[in-house]
Amino acid sequence: MSVNKVILVGNVGSDPQISYIDSRPLATFSLATNEPGVRLPDGRQGPERTEWHRIVMWGPAAETAERYISRGTKLYIEGKLRTRVWEDRNTIKHQVTEIYVDSFDILSRPCAARPSAAAPTP
Repeated sequence: MSVNKVILVGNVGSDPQISYIDSRPLATFSLATNEPGVRLPDGRQGPERTEWHRIVMWGPAAETAERYISRGTKLYIEGKLRTRVWEDRNTIKHQVTEIYVDSFDILSRPCAARPSAAAPTP
């Protein structure tokens, strides 16, 4: 038996890019997760580490991403790792590891710029 399961909680780094493959919607975007820095022997806190993930959503999830997810949105994601390898025109091999989403929850949306405080109207 084996398990390929990823759980991430992080902030969307870029608005989803939407495309259609055989009329099936596909959304891709980046997600940032942060790990606190380790405590150094002298008691200071080390720097925080940010890890970037490439997120892939298909079908209804991609449609939801197009409507409700934007840069700064905090997401909870469950999915699986997939690694793709391809060769470009110059015969250079490329590899990318992506998270294929099985389920997700929107934890918070980015705050819109608040209007400046105006004087109350009489």
